[in-house]
Amino acid sequence: MRILSLFLAFFFLFQTVAVFADDKASDDMIYDQVRRKLANDPDVKGGTLEVEVKDGTVTIKGSVENDKLKSKAERITKKVKGVKGVVNQLVIKPRGA
Repeated sequence: MRILSLFLAFFFLFQTVAVFADDKASDDMIYDQVRRKLANDPDVKGGTLEVEVKDGTVTIKGSVENDKLKSKAERITKKVKGVKGVVNQLVIKPRGA
């Protein structure tokens, strides 16, 4: 009986650890995909944008030239697999300002 109890305790402990590890890996994968897609977009040119991911929610920060690019960056981010939500903190800064 003790062996069974120990086995079950370890099983649930490792399951919990595995779930947290999967969430972190997913956040890392989302981060990589969002960064890549924003940087490769010819309009957004998001290589300088800051990206943070926490539990599938992506926060994008930085500046873009107009509202159209701000919206496009958000749309690109939302399309990435695993993204649960987007917090768009981009600011509009016209070129030369």
